[in-house]
Amino acid sequence: MQIALFQPDIPQNTGTILRLCACLDVAAHIIEPAGFPVSDRHFRRAGMDYLDQVTVTRHNSWPKFQQWRNNEACRLILFTTKASGSYLDYRFGATDILLFGRESAGVPDEVASAADARVVIPIRPGLRSLNVAMSVAMALGEALRQIDAGIQETKG
Repeated sequence: MQIALFQPDIPQNTGTILRLCACLDVAAHIIEPAGFPVSDRHFRRAGMDYLDQVTVTRHNSWPKFQQWRNNEACRLILFTTKASGSYLDYRFGATDILLFGRESAGVPDEVASAADARVVIPIRPGLRSLNVAMSVAMALGEALRQIDAGIQETKG
């Protein structure tokens, strides 16, 4: 299971997502250009000291990410408000990449059409969307539950 962020533009959200990935031992991908430098203090503060504990791959463009994904033969699952099927009804696989768009604009049609599946996190009618970091947490929690890949607590 992996997380991909398409051109993220809010550093605090990205830092929070990378912290989540570190805690759950999930690799993360940032598809550039991001709307902030990785040296941004808000990004660093949100990620705390967890940023050194997560595997992050930066792809300098959408085509470069697609090339990498095709070489790895991973399914791409796009979380979007424009989908009709709920993420709760989708069957995730261990090698899936969960893709999340920009906070300000989502993803362009080219990216949406490249996804193997498009799913939505249902919310109350009349509201636009959840915070992307919250969406990643919900999606990743469900996907990991389905594949039973939770972090096992060590006793001793």
